[in-house]
Amino acid sequence: MAFKITIVGGGGVRTPLLIHGLADAGLDISTVVLYDSDPLRAQTMAKLSQSVAPFPVVASNEFERAVEGASYVLSSIRVGGIAARARDERIAIEHGFAGQETTGPGGAAMALRTVPVVLDQVRMIEKLAPEAWYISFTNPAGLISQAVSAHTKIRAIGICDTPSELLHRIAAAFGGPVTCDYAGLNHLGWVRRVVHEGVDVTQQLLDDDRLLSSLYPAHLFDPALIRTLGLIPTEYLFFYYCQQRALANQRQAGSTRGAEIEKLNRDLFSSLASGTPAESLQTYRLYLMRRNASYMKLEAESGSAFHSYDDQPDPFAAATGYHRIAVEVLLGLNGDVPREVVLNVPNQGSVEDLEADDVVEVPCLVTRSGPVPKPTGRLPEAVRGLVFAVKGYERTLIKAAVEKSLPLAQLALLQYPVSEWEPAGHLLRSLIAADRDLTYLVTR
Repeated sequence: MAFKITIVGGGGVRTPLLIHGLADAGLDISTVVLYDSDPLRAQTMAKLSQSVAPFPVVASNEFERAVEGASYVLSSIRVGGIAARARDERIAIEHGFAGQETTGPGGAAMALRTVPVVLDQVRMIEKLAPEAWYISFTNPAGLISQAVSAHTKIRAIGICDTPSELLHRIAAAFGGPVTCDYAGLNHLGWVRRVVHEGVDVTQQLLDDDRLLSSLYPAHLFDPALIRTLGLIPTEYLFFYYCQQRALANQRQAGSTRGAEIEKLNRDLFSSLASGTPAESLQTYRLYLMRRNASYMKLEAESGSAFHSYDDQPDPFAAATGYHRIAVEVLLGLNGDVPREVVLNVPNQGSVEDLEADDVVEVPCLVTRSGPVPKPTGRLPEAVRGLVFAVKGYERTLIKAAVEKSLPLAQLALLQYPVSEWEPAGHLLRSLIAADRDLTYLVTR
């Protein structure tokens, strides 16, 4: 039976890529509805998406109508838009922290803006589409998944493509399929074992600087750090392990990733406004190639690669990406063959060190009944304390958003990343002063 999919935040720039993935999967989709707080962007993305989809893709101005009767609601919202990200990153730098949208002060601001909106939306979905699966791409992905799991009863799955990208690069380094043991939190995960052709090649990988460097989009980690850890970190650990280098490179560049993406997006929508369908699709393809080529370059090397993207693969043909993860999840939920995917879900004993209701990022088997996290054992000693600190920060920040508590938000920043009470308060007040979406914290 054909089913309806709703994309909340459907005016986002990755929507046509997601639609392409859905179309490519051969799923029995009756229609895809795009809802966005910016109706014009939703209409633009619907028009572009229709050129790659065999099913209707329509924009809706009304949230309730968009989600009513949906079998799957995919959420990828950005409260405040890309301008809010750029602003958060600038304020973080002014206070001595690297500017990044999901970690550090930028991640905290994004979460405080987003949690109330997401919870309101999910509660409406529960009423209008009570049997729907809620599949969230919304960042910060792990924290948002934790909030949804703790405060609603919806069937929810959190998605991020960071682990799959690392696993893909490890497979490419060995020239064939690999099996990897992976566990952590979103944007805070590690591979601790790699098996290739039945042989444990973890130490071989750790001992080879060339192979290690091939795992990342830029020069991020000192190989000695990775070898000492005995673990392969995802690229976002750069903002934990190399915070000061990231900050110095941003200051040298005089910009942030958010600011550059803001300009790139502005140029994209300006071009899409006047092109034919074929021209618009090519413009969009080149946009994705430019964006992908520049990933992590500014923070790691104080430079940008927006004007050098000839070596980038066609994003529509790429083997990885969050649209591929979404398709794998939907195929698992709709098929007879389980799909193994790294997802953000309640722990349920997967990571022995954490509580059952802590949302973790671990391999899951996805079937028609939903995702089941695989056992991953205990966290390595070298990372256990960091995971505990960040999970504690997530829980406190969610509580601050739900209770509209400024002191709790300050406490969360004390837990991570600020570590001092007064500076945490100064930073939080700077973020609030610049953002009307955060003023709810000071109204009580």
